[in-house]
Amino acid sequence: MTDIIIIAVVAVIVGLTAGYVRKARKNGVKCIGCSAGSKCSGNCSGCSGCNSHQ
Repeated sequence: MTDIIIIAVVAVIVGLTAGYVRKARKNGVKCIGCSAGSKCSGNCSGCSGCNSHQ
């Protein structure tokens, strides 16, 4: 029974994460999780906003 509960919790977490990523991509965010993600050129390693946080 506990295995089923753990699997359900993990499935919910993965589903919520996928929904967040899908919504962010739809809104034009290129570097998800970066405070300057909507301004990035698409390569977070080349984004001054992302590099300042690393």
